[in-house]
Amino acid sequence: MAVHAHPDDESSKGAATYAYYLHQGAEVMVVSCTSGERGSILNEDLQGRQHAERDMAGLRRGEMAEAREIVGFEHRWLGYADSGLPDEGDPLPANAFAAIPKEISAAPLVKLIRDFKPQVLVTYDENGGYPHPDHIRCHDISMLAYEAAADATQYPDAGPAWQVSKVYYDRIFSAKRMESMYELLVEEVPDSPLIASMEQMRERMKDSEYRATTQVPAGEFFEVRDNALRSHTSQVSSTSSFFFMPNDIQQRAWPFEDFELVKSNVPTVMPEEDLFAGIEDDENA
Repeated sequence: MAVHAHPDDESSKGAATYAYYLHQGAEVMVVSCTSGERGSILNEDLQGRQHAERDMAGLRRGEMAEAREIVGFEHRWLGYADSGLPDEGDPLPANAFAAIPKEISAAPLVKLIRDFKPQVLVTYDENGGYPHPDHIRCHDISMLAYEAAADATQYPDAGPAWQVSKVYYDRIFSAKRMESMYELLVEEVPDSPLIASMEQMRERMKDSEYRATTQVPAGEFFEVRDNALRSHTSQVSSTSSFFFMPNDIQQRAWPFEDFELVKSNVPTVMPEEDLFAGIEDDENA
């Protein structure tokens, strides 16, 4: 189970991994905490602009349905309102996801965990991956629900208790990954127009710590990931050099999606190549 703040987050942060595990026969559920209705139109070439301006939530739900169809995962909405990105010091909108006490907003996620019974839960770190209030609250309720779902005394009406075996944070965007792709691109296509934008990204990311413990070999499914992300046309331009770098370069330079193991109830050996490492052995012990 992967818990995300908005529709499109699931495609930019893990879709190749979901496709990889689905191909292996695993069940995968993506949970979207909000409908993203306060998101801005980030694609200047959006053909559905009138739809977006009239009904952003409806448009983004349709985009999500298309992405789900492309990758093949199960999907659930938690149903909370997008908090938007208020300026520093401004209050959150009334009833926004990030304004609701986490003990309340975690309740439907506890029920989903107990119903779906995932062995692995993927979410964001305490900073939300980036400091959007919905991403931070997504982390908050994911970690609370992980603990509460295993405790029969909490949320007793949400079904029988279930212990998730492992919890991971998304670490897909990293300076090491960017550097590896940049070096190969410079070596093989030194006149590529992507180099200038990659240099800017390298500069922004140069001081970030590499925290991944687990590299999932999902390179074969990068095209599935890209097609899913292209479904979110209100948020991503199909010509974005940040999101759509050449896959032949990516598959040779960094054919992984990276995650950080932060909770484990099974024996683990680092580094890992599998989010499910140790789970089967533990169950057969």
